[in-house]
Amino acid sequence: MTVLRIEQRLSALRAEGRTALVIYLTIGDPSIEDSIASALAAARAGADLLEIGVPFSDPTADGPVIAAASYRAIKSGGGSFSAALRAVEAIRRESQIPIILFSYYNPLLAFGDERAADEALRVGADGFLVVDLPPEEGALLRARAKKNELAIVPLVAPTTGLDREPALLEGASGFVYYVSVTGITGTSAAPLQEAGERAADLRKRAKLPVVIGFGIRTPADAERAAASGADGVVVGTEVVRTIAAAGSSEARVSAVEALVSALRAGLDAKPRS
Repeated sequence: MTVLRIEQRLSALRAEGRTALVIYLTIGDPSIEDSIASALAAARAGADLLEIGVPFSDPTADGPVIAAASYRAIKSGGGSFSAALRAVEAIRRESQIPIILFSYYNPLLAFGDERAADEALRVGADGFLVVDLPPEEGALLRARAKKNELAIVPLVAPTTGLDREPALLEGASGFVYYVSVTGITGTSAAPLQEAGERAADLRKRAKLPVVIGFGIRTPADAERAAASGADGVVVGTEVVRTIAAAGSSEARVSAVEALVSALRAGLDAKPRS
């Protein structure tokens, strides 16, 4: 279904007055099999979309928790774009949850832009979010993704000027990822009320749903962000931390289910206006 799967899910949530819960996890930490199990646990517990994080050796936008997870995944041999594709294929066999491949550009470039888009389509991914790819670059990837009807999700930050915004939104599909703070993932001081209000304004200009990421860790955080107008919230660092802290595969699955269930309850406690 490609980008249509994302559009249908977000449209259904909006009709229900609910906020999307987007869950990020780093593939291959501690193993591909564990990542697949954790992703499916998140889907069962109430996640609406998954971001499958492709580990990278120089994750400039990521805080220490996700950077450490990327390092462990790469060191163990389970952190690569190929591994992410295998994980998506396995998840898709059991779930129709929308899936975004979340990556830096270098792993995609090394794999091959057009090949990456073709393989993403083959395994059942629904789009890409490439953290460090400016709109002027990656023409081959963008063109093949468009041909394959895969979403290209842009990042918009608090520092993004209105003069720059149109270039970022050109060709965007699926949704827009609004970064709640200037800095790296995992911040504990995100101004979520303000971020939600900015996300609501951005939605009018983008004509796409807007989700908020960076700094959302608890059900209360998620509730605050949702109440102020965001279409969805992304939780990544806390999920990665939870997975890393568990001592067994079974414990990881249980911990992810508990965390996602609590986040879902927090979001649903405050219906969207």
